[in-house]
Amino acid sequence: MANESSSDYETYYVPEKSPMAICATIGLVLSISGAAMMLNDMTFGEPGVETNSSTILMLGLFVFIATLFMWFRTTIIENRAGMNSAQLKHSYVIGMQWFIFSEVMFFFAFFGALFYVRNLAGPWLAGEGAGGAGNAAANIWGSFSYDWPLMETPQQAVGGAGSQMMANNGEFAGPDKHLSFPGWSNVLHWLPIWNTIILLSSSVTVHIAHLGLKQNNRAKLNLWLGITVALGLTFVYLQYLEYHEAYVEYGLKLTSGIYGTTFFLLTGFHGAHVCMGTIMLLIQWLRTTTKGHFTHDDAFGFEASSWYWHFVDVVWVGLFLFVYIL
Repeated sequence: MANESSSDYETYYVPEKSPMAICATIGLVLSISGAAMMLNDMTFGEPGVETNSSTILMLGLFVFIATLFMWFRTTIIENRAGMNSAQLKHSYVIGMQWFIFSEVMFFFAFFGALFYVRNLAGPWLAGEGAGGAGNAAANIWGSFSYDWPLMETPQQAVGGAGSQMMANNGEFAGPDKHLSFPGWSNVLHWLPIWNTIILLSSSVTVHIAHLGLKQNNRAKLNLWLGITVALGLTFVYLQYLEYHEAYVEYGLKLTSGIYGTTFFLLTGFHGAHVCMGTIMLLIQWLRTTTKGHFTHDDAFGFEASSWYWHFVDVVWVGLFLFVYIL
């Protein structure tokens, strides 16, 4: 209304100008560039030749993490000082929702690549379907027969890189063994099933911690949130054991054809997200145990971290089904 004064509106705190967004962008660009260079070095790099890709990656991660630390610290201080209005807090919620949605699209791209390889490109290279053009693909790739997991690459089927008619971007050999479902007789020795149990259990424990917060039961919140963090760390450790087993015992590497590539990209990026989610929950646990932060009606930091953790759990379920089972 024209006769309403500015005092009729809720005060919306506008922070001062900050270089944090620029610093975060610099850190991300350096991190992504360093990681991409490392992947190229692993595939196409010359043996024994040192590059600065790992230095760029570490520098980028340091800048990004340090920026986030300072940025979130400032935000927490402002909220504890009562500067954040209900409207601003709601904008935080919307921002987190969009962030999780962007992560959904990120993993959707990798699941889409896995679907394309398994249902279209792979059979085509074996001369199957319309994309295989009948015997044309068979003439190019010789005795290559498609099956998933792909234990023999098309390059191996034609006799190695020297016999490859198509463009050659390196030597690629399939693994000795795969990490898919080993059968019910060996299921208890299969690390992915334990990781699934651990991650799904952690989704329950973080929910119990949330209930403790809603009930103003800080002891319950601290206990179950701490258990969730411990389960997250356990998941990361078991994935490390799985990777060691894949590399050392199974010969499954990032360069082991399309099976190795899709396996490590999907599980690797998910593992990175588990690490990030565990760190987020650990920070919330330290805040509530040492500082007494969070109340049932003001706990965005904890709630945002728990939403992200549930998202990570859901992604793992899809990954477990399509990478390990089907």
